[in-house]
Amino acid sequence: MLNSEINIRKDKAISRGVGMQTQIYADRAKNSEIWDVEGTRYIDFAAGIAVVNTGHCHPKVMAAVQRQMERFTHTCHQVLPYENYISLAERLNAAVSGDFEKKTVFVTTGAEAVENAIKVARAYTGRPAVIAFGGGFHGRTFMGMSLTGKVAPYKQGFGAMMPDVYHVPFPIEIHGVSTQDSMNAFKKLFKADLDPERVAAIIFEPVQGEGGFYPAPAQLVRELRSLCDEHGIVMVADEIQTGFARTGNLFAMDGYDVAPDLTTMAKGLAGGLPLAALVGKAEIMDAAGPGGLGGTYGGNPLGIAAAHAVLDVIEEENLCARANELGSRLRQRLESIRSTTPEIVDIRGPGFMVAVEFNTPDGSAPSPEFTQKVRAEALKRKLILLTCGIYGNVVRFLAPITIQDEIMAEALDILEESIVAAREKWTC
Repeated sequence: MLNSEINIRKDKAISRGVGMQTQIYADRAKNSEIWDVEGTRYIDFAAGIAVVNTGHCHPKVMAAVQRQMERFTHTCHQVLPYENYISLAERLNAAVSGDFEKKTVFVTTGAEAVENAIKVARAYTGRPAVIAFGGGFHGRTFMGMSLTGKVAPYKQGFGAMMPDVYHVPFPIEIHGVSTQDSMNAFKKLFKADLDPERVAAIIFEPVQGEGGFYPAPAQLVRELRSLCDEHGIVMVADEIQTGFARTGNLFAMDGYDVAPDLTTMAKGLAGGLPLAALVGKAEIMDAAGPGGLGGTYGGNPLGIAAAHAVLDVIEEENLCARANELGSRLRQRLESIRSTTPEIVDIRGPGFMVAVEFNTPDGSAPSPEFTQKVRAEALKRKLILLTCGIYGNVVRFLAPITIQDEIMAEALDILEESIVAAREKWTC
């Protein structure tokens, strides 16, 4: 079976709205490696977009799912509940930052977690409006894409967005936007368009994911906390991509000195199985009445079992420290490449949530063209990379945190070769 043959079938059977970065069809995977249907081996620096932080098919996760499969696969927790759903909620309530009583609800996707965060915030405050940031990504449902601060491809052609959603600029120093600029935008918004007493929630990513891996400055997070406290607004941290050891902490917000009221999570939670959660202050989480939250597949038993194993692996293998170690190695290598690559304008990110941003050689403008050349050269050499950013000029690195040292070294060599090759073709 050939990738090209399957791709012809895909074009006939699957909506073109499902975008694909490669035409490589996976056959099997283990830890940081994937083999396609033709038997070709790849090093995976995407991890299903930060999903398999504990690696593909981690033995402990696989064993936990197998044990659960032999007992039952689904009852719907709202009909016939199960104890490990409750014990996982207890673990997450204890793990999320904030010295207050917390409660949890499980859903299936990150977008659902965001939707439920807004529902809960509105129910608690009795207010309708929500504020998000430019460049942020919060999902493809109507509320999710309304909150998302990027038009193409997420909003294009889908008509009117949800009402009472507002955006302010996210502070990105290299793009000329400071934390003070962002806070001034709140002041202007509250003066010109929106009474702060109508705002239910402010949602932000501690590190913007799709937007370009820009970490939220500590000052911004403190200012948001003060703003929310001043006006009775619910502060929502979207940890869907940053969660579960990726940033060198279990959650990115652990690296700040304030706590959000609500935290959304998904991706790395269940090691590849679809599971998401909303965790937050008990009094806020209890604002919705019985039946207002949940879903048929929310907290599926297989995902719950996998998530328990993922948390065990993160602790037993010390993956937070491992993320910091791997991220340091990656940043050092990128800095060494930077000395001969004027296209590199920035290297950033906490833990193993690292990105490199490319501009034109004179630094005057973002260069999505060069970025795509780097990705394509890496793919030729069997290294899978992802791009992101509102200009499409960022490569984000999301390898499993369990990646073996020798494979990490191999990947870094390929990365350097790919950037050199891209430069040679770019400058010809």
